[in-house]
Amino acid sequence: MATNLHQSAVDPPSDDKRWRIIQAVMRRNGFRRDALIETLHAVQESFGYLDAESLRYVARSLHAPLSHVYGVSTFYHFFSLKPAGEHTCVICTGTACYIKGAPGLLDVVRKEFRIGDGETSADGKLSLLTARCLGSCGLAPAAVFDGQVAGKVSRETVIKRLHAWQSGPAAVEASPESSPVISPESEGSAVYA
Repeated sequence: MATNLHQSAVDPPSDDKRWRIIQAVMRRNGFRRDALIETLHAVQESFGYLDAESLRYVARSLHAPLSHVYGVSTFYHFFSLKPAGEHTCVICTGTACYIKGAPGLLDVVRKEFRIGDGETSADGKLSLLTARCLGSCGLAPAAVFDGQVAGKVSRETVIKRLHAWQSGPAAVEASPESSPVISPESEGSAVYA
């Protein structure tokens, strides 16, 4: 009877109950190295980002070199090594969006909020990200505001939305938007938020 050496217990970094989710994912996959991406997804879903402590824990648990775990976590755009802001703005930089003004959108956010791609504002309210393509080329330039895709966004629209986030939740709800927003509830049709 062969025993699986990969199932040796490694204590989680803390008593936080979210580590049980990560341990369950690793256990379900037999603590195999080829389950690294799924494990990193579980960590990010549970904690919001991948910090150095979680990367070391995953490496020890899967008996993988830390350099490999770090390499995978920095290679894939989905993973973040820093905590996200309270709100996230993703600006599409795909060809159609780029041609229709995405560089200007990024520029105005950089100047107005003093953050660049992949950064979070000093107050922790806003994270700015870019995406290679959102698949909404007909709505170019497109952006995603807290998970809602907005199309044909202007510099003014982006700035109003981000300032509303800094003002609080009531300001976001009252914020006038003139760009179409795609939401799961609209089943693919453009709605105005």
